[in-house]
Amino acid sequence: MLKGKTALVTGSTSGIGLGIARAFASVGADVALNGFGDPAGIEKLRSGIASEFEVKTVYIPADVSKPNETTAMVGRAEKELGHLDILVNNAGIQHVAKVQDFPPEKWEAIIAINLSSAFYATRAALPGMLKRDWGRIINIASTHGLVASAEKSAYVAAKHGVVGFTKAVALETARTGVTCNAICPGWVLTPLVQQQVDGRAKAGKTIEQAKLELLGEKTPSLEFVTPAQLGALAVFLCSEAAAQVRGAALTMDGGWTAQ
Repeated sequence: MLKGKTALVTGSTSGIGLGIARAFASVGADVALNGFGDPAGIEKLRSGIASEFEVKTVYIPADVSKPNETTAMVGRAEKELGHLDILVNNAGIQHVAKVQDFPPEKWEAIIAINLSSAFYATRAALPGMLKRDWGRIINIASTHGLVASAEKSAYVAAKHGVVGFTKAVALETARTGVTCNAICPGWVLTPLVQQQVDGRAKAGKTIEQAKLELLGEKTPSLEFVTPAQLGALAVFLCSEAAAQVRGAALTMDGGWTAQ
């Protein structure tokens, strides 16, 4: 359904971003990957997606904490893929600490990567999308873009900002063929979440006990959301059926925000 379309997914060398990139490729979109990791491992991912789905796949190693690299990343994606139809702002980092103990450099990094990068990438991608009168901007927010948790002040602030930014872009593009929406996942077993599970396991619990304890605090379903499920939702947002889904913050959280 997306054959002939192109997509750039930030933070797509693992976790949610990789799941979304694979979902796009599976329905025919050419894909630009972005993120950090072992170069050989990234090349294996890139070539694997290209051969499995028979789409063009490129890797752009930009540091999205830096505005100039973020802007250049979009330009390179447009050049290498011919144009850019879909932008997924997914890259993110986390740090957990009480406000009075929160390192200022961690605050700045979280705001830069989780929030500001979405602005810079969107700013760079919009002119081409508006010119062609078709585009999809999908911002990966979080349940923490809708509700808060203690000791995650920077992440909560950034993700609330992503939801607000999404609404503003949606209003500005409301009479065009460009849409902008946010996806708000609950717990997804990404490397970031695995670190929290491992931290709990160090206190004498098994990994499975640590997972259930983590899920039990927030998630009524007691199940993790999967990257593949989030990828399927992202594909839907790029379909014609979603043409009037604009400015939405769509949760996929096992019931977290229903409480």
